[in-house]
Amino acid sequence: MPGNVPGIVPVLTLTMTTPLLLSLPTESRQFLVAFSGGLDSTVLLHQLRLWREDHPDVQLRAIHVHHGLSPNADRWAAHCESLCESWQIPLLTVRVTLVDEGKGIEAQARTARYQAFREALLPGEVLVTAQHLDDQSETVLLALKRGSGPAGLAAMPQSLPFGDTQLIRPLLNQSRASLEQWARDHHLSWIEDESNADTRFDRNFLRKAILPLLNARWPHFVDAAARSATLCGEQEQLLDELLAESLSTVTTAEGALTIAPLTAYSDARRRALLRRWLAQRGAMMPSRAMLDRLWQEVALAREDAVPCLRVGDDEVRRYQGCLWWVKRTAHPRDAELAWPAPFATLTLPQGLGSLSLLLGGELRAPTVDEAVSVRFQASGLIHIVGRHGGRKLKKIWQELGIPPWQRDATPLLFYGDTLIAAADRFVTQEGVKEAGQTGVRLVWQR
Repeated sequence: MPGNVPGIVPVLTLTMTTPLLLSLPTESRQFLVAFSGGLDSTVLLHQLRLWREDHPDVQLRAIHVHHGLSPNADRWAAHCESLCESWQIPLLTVRVTLVDEGKGIEAQARTARYQAFREALLPGEVLVTAQHLDDQSETVLLALKRGSGPAGLAAMPQSLPFGDTQLIRPLLNQSRASLEQWARDHHLSWIEDESNADTRFDRNFLRKAILPLLNARWPHFVDAAARSATLCGEQEQLLDELLAESLSTVTTAEGALTIAPLTAYSDARRRALLRRWLAQRGAMMPSRAMLDRLWQEVALAREDAVPCLRVGDDEVRRYQGCLWWVKRTAHPRDAELAWPAPFATLTLPQGLGSLSLLLGGELRAPTVDEAVSVRFQASGLIHIVGRHGGRKLKKIWQELGIPPWQRDATPLLFYGDTLIAAADRFVTQEGVKEAGQTGVRLVWQR
C-alpha cells in the first residue's frame, strides 16, 4: 500500500489538508462535524483530527443523526461511536423522526438532519459538512432538472451563514476518488449505506447511471460543472450587490415591500427584487410561476381584496400598499392567561414570546386585589391615551395601521376586567398611573 511507503503520507497530508485548512474560518476554534460514518465524513473527521494534533486549541465534536430508516442504523451508530472514541472526539448521536411534508424521503431526512445540527450547535461552534466535488456536480444537474436559474445553479457554496454561526464545506474542491485514495492510504474504515445503491432516488440515479457516462465522455465534466456553479454564484453575488440599494429603498422599516415603485420596473428586475426580499425573510425560493402569481394575485389584486398567497409553510399578504411576509401560526384569539405573579416573566403561547412588568413606566401597577391576566380580544368602547372618545378595538387597530394578522397575536394586559394596555401598541386611560405613583412598563420580548 502506498500509505506504508515512508514520505508518501506526509505529502498527501499536505496536499489534501492545505485546501481544507484554508477554507476553515481562522477566527473559529470550535467545530461540530456532521458524521454519518460514510467515506466522505470519515475522511473529513480524520483530516480534522490530524489538524487538531498540530493545533491543540482546536475543539472538535462530531454529531451522528440516526434516521432509523435502515435496519443497519444501530450498527452504523455503534461504528461512529467506536471510531470517535478511538480518535478521542466527543460524539453526539441524535435520533430523529421524519415528518412527511410531501417532499419525498430525501428531503424529509435532510430537513430532520439540519434541524438536529441547529439544535446541537454550541455558542461559537461552526458546522462542518463533508460534501465534495462529485456532490457539487450532482447538485448542479438536479438544479438543471428543476429548471433553476443562476441561484439554483450556483449549487453549494463553500461557506454560508447557518443560524447564528457558519456552515463550511472544506472538501468541496476534492473529488470522491481523492477521498477514497486518502482513506486507503490511511487504512480508514467506513460504512456503506445500502440506500445509496437505490436509483429510485434522484441523486443516486445521477451518481450511478448518469455521471459515469458523462465522466467517461468528458473526463473533466465534474470540474467543469463546479466551475459553472462558481460562476453562477459570482453572478448572483454581483446581482445582490447591484440590487441592494434598490431593495433597501422599497423595503420599509418593518420589512414590508412597497408595491408602487415595483410597478415601474421591468419584469426581470421586479422578479429579482422579489426573490431577494423573500430570501431575506428566510423563505423557500419560489418558482418563476409562483413569483408571477405573487405579483398578479397579491400585489395587483383589487383594492378591496385581502389577498394571500402561501409560499412554502408561510404566506405573502398585501396591506396598505405593501407586501408582507407572514409566518403562519395559530393565534390564541380566545385565550385568557392568568398572571398571578405579574413581576415574574409570563411565557406566551404559539411562540409569541414573553411578557414582563418592570418598574419605571407610564402604567399604573396592579393593586393587591386586582387579578392580572393577558388576553387577545377586548369588547366594548376603549379609551386610549392620545385620542378623544371611545372606539372598538377593531377601529383602534385600523387607526394604528396594525396589519390584520398581527391583531389577534398582540397581548392585551388586563387588571380584573379592565383593559390596561396592548403590548407595544397603546395604553388605555384607565391604565395610566397617577402623579406621584411608581409606574411600570409592559415589555414584550419576541
